[in-house]
Amino acid sequence: MKIAFLGLGVMGGPMARHLAAKGHELTVYNRTAAKAQRWVSAHGGRAAPTPREAALGQDIVMTCVGNDDDLREVTLGAEGALAGMERGAVLVDHTTASADVARALYAAAADRGLGFLDAPVSGGQTGAENGALTVMCGGDAEVFAKAEPAIRAFARSVRLLGPAGSGQLAKMVNQICIAGVVQGLAEGIHFGQAAGLDVDAVLDVISKGAAGSWQMDNRGRTMNQGRFDFGFAVDWMRKDLAICLAEARRNRASLPMTACVDQFYADVQKAGGGRWDTSSLITRLALSR
Repeated sequence: MKIAFLGLGVMGGPMARHLAAKGHELTVYNRTAAKAQRWVSAHGGRAAPTPREAALGQDIVMTCVGNDDDLREVTLGAEGALAGMERGAVLVDHTTASADVARALYAAAADRGLGFLDAPVSGGQTGAENGALTVMCGGDAEVFAKAEPAIRAFARSVRLLGPAGSGQLAKMVNQICIAGVVQGLAEGIHFGQAAGLDVDAVLDVISKGAAGSWQMDNRGRTMNQGRFDFGFAVDWMRKDLAICLAEARRNRASLPMTACVDQFYADVQKAGGGRWDTSSLITRLALSR
């Protein structure tokens, strides 16, 4: 298919690369034009100077940017992607954003005869690099059917979960669960260190039982070693948790643990760890000893 990809950051760049490797015809756009040119030099396709021009004549336009405001910037207005898309084309948004902006873009796309999916991803930079992301989608079934084959270029799991906004709501569930797991793992490792245990040996044993998790398998030992340079940053996690907490205020869900962990991450930011990965949550426990 002819696909435009808008946003070539640590997630979008490799996702677009997998699409090109599967034989799709790629047009890319990035706010920093030099990054788009470097991507084209490495992977082929072409770069466009604006989202609208990138979207012209495309079957699918994919976005992966920072937040709601960035998403509106690349999709709406005279130079936004929607202005360049032809009837029947599909906009697929992989940004972790609010359910409100997803519903607004669904409506804006429908007004133009376009399809829309909110399709945030989980799996981090490693998942994007390896083409093994989990993609949670919201939108119409016929639109999902059209976009799913392209999404599978960089995904190990893709599922339609309901109407527009459902993908973003599912991603909120994902981030809420991660917050609790990382805090529990941090406290367990901190306790083991204080008790004088061989923490790596303990993790090897308990990872085979009920305490096992992706976070334990992939971040446990590096947390014990004090290494926090593995992709998804504290700054980004706080952005995501703010979305979760705002949605909870609307739907009246009770998220006491999430609110606590969000403040714990604020402590990590204050200590200069905003760009450390999310496993750095353990550092605030070490400071309290």
